[in-house]
Amino acid sequence: MAKLYGIHILTQEKTVFKGEISSLVVPAELGFLGVLADHAPLVAMLKPGKITLKSGAQSPVEIQSAGAGFLEVRKNNVTILLDSVA
Repeated sequence: MAKLYGIHILTQEKTVFKGEISSLVVPAELGFLGVLADHAPLVAMLKPGKITLKSGAQSPVEIQSAGAGFLEVRKNNVTILLDSVA
């Protein structure tokens, strides 16, 4: 079983997603970026597009970002701040 880590996706108005996942793919400024457990610390700018979250055997969750944002990876926790979601 893949190792899980925490994630928190927020807009100014609400929490979009909070939980534990095993992998993440986001549309970064320079291309798609994948994050697994124990990833090195990272800060990246995000562009609008599809964010894909996977958690074990469950079906992937897809979130459509309608605006730009930021991603921070730190100590097996990911925080994503988005302008807006579709």
